[in-house]
Amino acid sequence: MAKTNKPARSSLSRGRKRYLRWWIGAGAVVVAALVGWFAYQAAANLPGASVPSQGNAHLGNPTAPHPLYNSDPPTSGPHLSYIAPWGIHDTPIQRELQVHNLEDGGVMVQYNCNCPELVAKLRAIVQRYPTQVILAPYPGMDHRIALTAWGRIDKFDELDEARIERFIKAYRGIDHHVR
Repeated sequence: MAKTNKPARSSLSRGRKRYLRWWIGAGAVVVAALVGWFAYQAAANLPGASVPSQGNAHLGNPTAPHPLYNSDPPTSGPHLSYIAPWGIHDTPIQRELQVHNLEDGGVMVQYNCNCPELVAKLRAIVQRYPTQVILAPYPGMDHRIALTAWGRIDKFDELDEARIERFIKAYRGIDHHVR
């Protein structure tokens, strides 16, 4: 009777395979931890404070009742189906209208003061951006300046051009429509 050849055994023994799998698994854990750490660092370095999303439902009309916004000025939530024109506004923009601009990747720069020098400086900053940034008054706000983007807010009292530029550059152009 002829001797049959057995299939060739793997050149790695079981022990070596187990050792190799352990190192591959450990490497995957290290890579996942590094990715998580870098993601955390990136989120921690974002300007402004995070505000929980209230969704992006459209309102049927400008006076339709809806839940109160969880920030002032608002950063997400029910809004109108159209947007305010980008650029400089001399009158306040309805909150339900602001939110749609934010959803479309806009940044609101708003102020609460009778301060023509400050407004002129804010105007100069906003004019650098032809779209997706709005400057408008916001009476009744608890600070002189507020920056809002979808789910983000930063409020302060003294002009800080670098802070404003950083906020605009971080959030301008990020679309937040649910796909």
